[in-house]
Amino acid sequence: MPVPSEAIKVESSALAVLVERGFVEAASDIGAIDAAMQAGMVTFYNGYDPTAPSLHVGSLLTIMAARHLQQHGHRPLMLLGGATAGVGDPSGRSETRKMLDEEQIAANLAALKRQFSRFLHFDSGAANDAQVIDNNTWLAPLRYIEFLRDIGRHFTVNRMIAAKTYRERLESEQPLSFLEFNYQLLQAYDFLHLHREYDCTLQVGGSDQWGNMISGVELIRRVGADQSHSCDERPDTAHCLTYPLLTTADGSKMGKTAKGAVWLDPDRFSPFDYYQYWVNCHDRDVERLLRLFTELPLEQVAELASHEGAALKHAKAALAFEATKLLHGEDEAERARRATQQAFGSGEDWSALPCIEIDAPEVKLLDLVVHESIGGFKSKRNARERIKSGAVRIDGEPVTDASEVLTAEACGDDGLRLQIGRKKRFRVKLSGA
Repeated sequence: MPVPSEAIKVESSALAVLVERGFVEAASDIGAIDAAMQAGMVTFYNGYDPTAPSLHVGSLLTIMAARHLQQHGHRPLMLLGGATAGVGDPSGRSETRKMLDEEQIAANLAALKRQFSRFLHFDSGAANDAQVIDNNTWLAPLRYIEFLRDIGRHFTVNRMIAAKTYRERLESEQPLSFLEFNYQLLQAYDFLHLHREYDCTLQVGGSDQWGNMISGVELIRRVGADQSHSCDERPDTAHCLTYPLLTTADGSKMGKTAKGAVWLDPDRFSPFDYYQYWVNCHDRDVERLLRLFTELPLEQVAELASHEGAALKHAKAALAFEATKLLHGEDEAERARRATQQAFGSGEDWSALPCIEIDAPEVKLLDLVVHESIGGFKSKRNARERIKSGAVRIDGEPVTDASEVLTAEACGDDGLRLQIGRKKRFRVKLSGA
């Protein structure tokens, strides 16, 4: 059930950090989790479905929380759902997710492992080294009839269809496949398996996973563990903790831009664009984002966020730099900061900005500003109107003719300086015969 942050009283340093910084939304038993973290190292897990070759900012909250917990001595298991990605989690979805083949899932798994290593330590020899685990290793060979007999009997259809995820799909008459209906059982079984094999006693994740997570807690308590394992003596120690699902001040989903998702992969979303995402956040979001997505001391966060109006730009710059540094490293964060200063300053040197190269000898301005690499406008109609109003500049000069043709020759060695509105800046080069 949801736990108001002001009412949470904890003693363990790890849980205190999560509470202070705003990570905690609900817990199965906050007191028991706190006591376990005071007593010693807790092994916890968070699950990720490898449905794309990159995570996005929407996943970053859980990774940052895992980072804090690891820094305070606890062990993260980053569970990648190689098996359940083929099923599809219906949580928070109004339609059936596209099925992935084994080759796609394997490629995605490898990519996600690399991204976790930006935030967590692996293979250092420490007792709390993070591990990446694929649930396909135990779900693939699962004998289904035995699974239904041993695990399925602990779940009632009545309770499952009462869950918000399933209920909403059924009430809206959207398809809910039997495959998806199994997801809760499979996720609960993941927790049971990790409890048995890795002494994992805590599952963490977004609040939309509460129903699945509490089912895992209850399954462990009902089934117990294999009699040969040490954790069988304390089968009731399994708990879950959820983090808030973030939306921005304007009500939109965290991690979405005009160009699409804010990917953590630099090849999908450049460090410069990543920096821009944070520096352009809404004023009302600054303090919360500083708490969640940087490691700046809370006293400094409060001081930065205490300013108003134009003075708040320093807090946004700190947020953008620190968030970019965590993901892409200090050098890339510094380049992004320098490029931002160039693009939004009064000088004509934009050399630090990333250059977008388009394989064409010439292009109409209208086609350029709606190009997928630019993401400047929602539609050509919108682009025409904004171009006509003077919202687009080339090398500092407004261009109001949407049909104007730009050529590779005109780009020169450094590229054209394309400005769209107040916040979008690009260097553009054309090439090709």
